[in-house]
Amino acid sequence: MYSVKEVFYSLQGEGAHAGRPAIFCRFSGCNLWSGREQDRDSAQCTFCDTDFIGTNGQGGGKFTTAKELARHVRSFWPDSDAGKAYVVCTGGEPLLQLDDALVRAFHQQGLEIAIETNGTLPVPDGIDWVCVSPKGSADVIVEQGNELKLVYPQAQSMPEKFSGLAFDHLFLQPMAIPLEANLLHSTTPNLRATIDYCLQHPRWRLSLQTHKLIDIE
Repeated sequence: MYSVKEVFYSLQGEGAHAGRPAIFCRFSGCNLWSGREQDRDSAQCTFCDTDFIGTNGQGGGKFTTAKELARHVRSFWPDSDAGKAYVVCTGGEPLLQLDDALVRAFHQQGLEIAIETNGTLPVPDGIDWVCVSPKGSADVIVEQGNELKLVYPQAQSMPEKFSGLAFDHLFLQPMAIPLEANLLHSTTPNLRATIDYCLQHPRWRLSLQTHKLIDIE
């Protein structure tokens, strides 16, 4: 049984594939926060702004088999493009549910598979694009992949901790807080600090949540 909060089709807003059309499959549940506000202060990840509780989102539900979920996800790709579709498995924490059977089923449906994970759980074989986003004090065991995308600043997860890992791309993404809702204003402290760090450490590149800036899902 797979529990999925939502499935939707949009543009990837962050990181190396920003602007690329993608199906997003958001799995329910996370191992670093329950998703409930009363548990936020004691969680390992305290800044998450995503609703991943339950299965009541757009395109969400419970799926008995990997093939059933894979067919459902593939149905969101436009009929006008019969080529390989691109799915981003996210959460919550997708690796609580994304297993070998589902990887096979996605590939059988012609899906190119990306994951966005906190890096605390092993990655199954066959994932086409691995993006790790470390959170708080949680131990990262995934030490290589395509993309490391670090929300900045985090007192317990600063860039120096990860700069030696084997990732093709290193991104810093400014942490959004209510007082910094307008990320286009470059004087906001978190964005300014992120820009300054990237300028001082050119291996790191700036990533913005462009889907929020242009108001799409």
